[in-house]
Amino acid sequence: MQVDDALLTKLEKLSFLKVSEDKRQEILTQLSEIVSFVDNLSELNTDGVDDKFAMNNNATTLREDIPHCNIEVNQSILKHAPLSGDNFFIVPKIIE
Repeated sequence: MQVDDALLTKLEKLSFLKVSEDKRQEILTQLSEIVSFVDNLSELNTDGVDDKFAMNNNATTLREDIPHCNIEVNQSILKHAPLSGDNFFIVPKIIE
């Protein structure tokens, strides 16, 4: 795949990003390196590798979701707050 200015312009449009003129060449170089790396991966011989080698039949073990509160942790965190009350941070109102 050829990474050129036309591709970068298309990527800008698709991502709703604007690349400044002074960064364009640097980004083109980095994108070219990334594409070259991915092209190298396609050269790997994976004939003997099972396509499901990372999968197994074991489900993720679940745990009981039991809420708990350690008041010592709460107090140690709140002692650093400028204002607190009733185990909550007190902050200035920012919405009118």
